[in-house]
Amino acid sequence: MRFLRDMLHHAYYWKERAPDAGPGPVALYVKAWGRLGDTAVVAIDEGFPVGAAWYRLFVKDRPGYGFVDERTPELAIAVVPSARGRGVGAALLDSLLARARGAGHPAISLSVDRTNEGAIELYRRHGFERVAEDDDSVTMLARLDTQTTTEGTDP
Repeated sequence: MRFLRDMLHHAYYWKERAPDAGPGPVALYVKAWGRLGDTAVVAIDEGFPVGAAWYRLFVKDRPGYGFVDERTPELAIAVVPSARGRGVGAALLDSLLARARGAGHPAISLSVDRTNEGAIELYRRHGFERVAEDDDSVTMLARLDTQTTTEGTDP
């Protein structure tokens, strides 16, 4: 649980830039972890956790940053800086999307910093499409019922 909280900071650091704004929706990604539907995978390298990806469902009254609807879980993912660029994020994403498909979710959403072009491209290769944008983030959605992993292929 503590590792997920640490990874949450890496995943949503751009949303935490206003320290006086309070915990906001960021805390919702791990608060009361373990409720029905919460799912996570953790990447381990040489015995140490180096990344995590997880999803959970939100309600309209308390949405996450990438909220689409109450039936669509929202994904969060982060990799520690020293492990980035080695395929850890792609492996986490593959594993979590497979779990979401296995759980019968028709789609999954996420929010990403609009300037994080590397992450946006990774998500695009995994079937995510832009569905909304605001001043600092992009909401993306992957339809899981017809999607297959496209990592490493051109459109």
